[in-house]
Amino acid sequence: MGDDGLSVLEAEWLAELFSTLLDGHNAFTADGVRRVLGREPRDFAEFARDAAAAGDWQG
Repeated sequence: MGDDGLSVLEAEWLAELFSTLLDGHNAFTADGVRRVLGREPRDFAEFARDAAAAGDWQG
């Protein structure tokens, strides 16, 4: 058992699971924003910068 409380077998299984989930094969692009709002989606970082600059999060 490792320092994190997992057995070697469990750690190997989790490593395999996450490498499979995060390898990009499960990613897909949806067009919901385009269909609903009639425009391309914006990057979240861009949205957050614009909202912060506009003072949208001021109490």
